[in-house]
This record gives sequence, structure tokens and C-alpha cells, in this order.
Amino acid sequence: MSSTSQPLDHVFLLGGELPVRRLGYGTAQLTGPGYWGPRGARRDAVTVLRAAVEQGVTLIDTADNYGPALAEELVTEALHPYPGELVIATKGGVVRTSDSTWHITGRPEQLRAMCEASLRRLRTDQIDLYQLHRLDPDVPMADQLGTLDTLRQEGKIRYIGLDTLTADQLEQALSLTGIASVQNRFNLLDRSSDAVLKMCETHGLAFLPWFPLANGALTGEAATALADIAERHDATRGQIALAWLLHRSPVLCPTPGTGSPTHLAENLGARDISLSAEDMSRLEALAPA
Repeated sequence: MSSTSQPLDHVFLLGGELPVRRLGYGTAQLTGPGYWGPRGARRDAVTVLRAAVEQGVTLIDTADNYGPALAEELVTEALHPYPGELVIATKGGVVRTSDSTWHITGRPEQLRAMCEASLRRLRTDQIDLYQLHRLDPDVPMADQLGTLDTLRQEGKIRYIGLDTLTADQLEQALSLTGIASVQNRFNLLDRSSDAVLKMCETHGLAFLPWFPLANGALTGEAATALADIAERHDATRGQIALAWLLHRSPVLCPTPGTGSPTHLAENLGARDISLSAEDMSRLEALAPA
């Protein structure tokens, strides 16, 4: 846990070597309800993506099934050719057939086809961070990770990440190949992946928390505590929730998404908030029993 007596490091070395600023940007909110179809005008999405990079974001997190395909296309339209310091992370392993239907697909030939489709949409020869969106329970983990490892050896993937897994699964994955990141649900009110977070700290893996703002669930005692701390810092509750993640662990790299330039600037303002030990203690106490 950090405090004002310890400088907050805003840079994480992905894979131990590739620097990214820890507060990134996620593209899910550029698509419609259920991550299906467009949310609004295409030009507005392009504007927000460009604004994120202009305001210092160096980690863009997307997925092939957001849209589907739409989010990756928007990233390409807005940011290609990519600045040298920009890291693009995308995901494969899930096929969408409607706004509420998800099919986990981890067979080797499927994973290869999805990765190569993302390479074409993103107009790049190598994906910086390719994340397995879900482990397929019907396919041996060794086959799924073996496919990604082969793609890495071919130069099509630089680093491999995993999304939504247990500590035991992460331990097994690490015994099979090199892993650079994990993406699990984690926020002020949901610490269920704390064991996974500790493993990420031990092994130097990035932890990209999804639903970092708890999707509006910060009510009751949590809302009161956030409001009090936010008032002292002249900040919003959302900024304090993001600042807590940045202070909670040096491997946490939240990528909150939004389609609003104003909300984007607000989120990124969390980088400038230095929480005290007292602030952190009060926020830590909000964890459910």
C-alpha cells in the first residue's frame, strides 16, 4: 500500500521491458449495449481515442469481439500509424453472435484465425499484448497457450496475457509459458481476485482490472467515504476509486473506458491524486467481509 511518503510510480514495465503508463484506456465503451454495434457517431469515438493518446495514455486495451471487430477498427482509424510509445492490447478466444451471446472458442485453429484477423484489422505485423479472453474449459490449457506461444515465436505476438482466471489457473499457465499480464475483475468493492493480484506482484505481471470503477455500484458507506476523500482532494468519487487502484499495487494498470472527452479527462486526472495513508486505510476498510 502506498502513501504520500512514497512516490507513486506511474510507469509499469510490461514483460519486464516495455514501459506503459499505468492508467490506460479501454475501448469497450465505444461500442453499444452489450458491446454490440456502435454506441454513437464514429467520428466521436475517433476523437476520444486521439484525445487519450494526446493526454499521455500509452496503453490501449481492446478486443476483437467488441462490436464485434468495431473497436479494433476504430483504434486503427484513430491512431494508425501508431506512435512509437503506444502499446496496443487486444483479446481473442470469444465469438459473439448477439449482444448477449458469448461463445468461448479456444481450439488452436480458432485462436490462430482470430489473432491473424486482429493483426489485419489493427494493420500491424505484431500485437504488443494478445490476451486470451477466456480459457476454454473444453480445450487443454496447454493447447491454448501453446498456440499463443507459437504465434509469439512467429513474431505475431510480443506478449501473452490472460483474462478472468483463478490463482490456480495462473500458476498452471506460468508453468506452461511466459505470461505478461492478467485481466480480472477488481475494484474497491470486489477484491475477490486478491490472490491473483499477489501472484502478479510476485511474478512481475501487469494486472489490468476490469470494471475498475465498479460500474456505478459505489453506494452507501463506500459512496460516503469516497465523497469525503474526494472533497478533500477536490476530486470526483471516480477519480478517487482509480487513484486507490494506482496506490493499491504497483502492478495494477486500470484501463477505464468512456465515450466522453470530458469523462476521459476526469479519469486521467486520477494520475495527479496522492492519497495519504489515512485515505488508503479508510478505503481498504470498504472491502466486503
